[in-house]
Amino acid sequence: MTGNIQTLLPDDIERRSMEIIEGELGDTSELSPLQKVIIKRVIHTTADFDYIKNLRFSDNAVELGMAALRSEAVIVTDTQMALSGISKPALKALGCNAYCFMSDPAVARIAHENRTTRAVASMDNAAELFADRRVIFAIGNAPTALIRLRELTDMGRISPALIIGVPVGFVNVVQSKELIINSGVPYIVAEGRKGGSNVAAAICNAMLYMIYDRSTGKIVAE
Repeated sequence: MTGNIQTLLPDDIERRSMEIIEGELGDTSELSPLQKVIIKRVIHTTADFDYIKNLRFSDNAVELGMAALRSEAVIVTDTQMALSGISKPALKALGCNAYCFMSDPAVARIAHENRTTRAVASMDNAAELFADRRVIFAIGNAPTALIRLRELTDMGRISPALIIGVPVGFVNVVQSKELIINSGVPYIVAEGRKGGSNVAAAICNAMLYMIYDRSTGKIVAE
């Protein structure tokens, strides 16, 4: 083997990765400190520095998301992959829960009966189940989920604490993100075609890790 290969433990790998990212970020003067943490976590997950300019934040979006998590918010995702990627120790410590209803038989049946997507039926299901809870929607795959969230918001059926809108793809992806940007709801959105379930989970974890100290297992004081 050739090259300067380093033997590092997982925590050291993450710390060194963040140091490399920090060194290559360039000018971040337009970002708030909290926005910078989110972007660095997404770059750490994707190795894609385009997110410096692609991630859009509504006013105080990160602060509002973190406040919701401190208030035992529910996170609803549109993929099992995103759900599996969100830190379970952090959720447990904060009294939060995360859900994905895409594989729920009742959701599949309703989607079939209504001739719509499971993502749409999942958002309707979440709106009904969590009408009295603070909800963060973390959407990394399905533009139809974002479109339905905008409809539910306009109808007054939901009032999300935060929408993370980062679906990846080509059909209705850009348009669905614009709907959320113009919805009046707090958002973190990846403009353009890029995104994915891993990005949705990374954004959730970035907020969680600013509240939950992984080294001690304790909640960070406000």
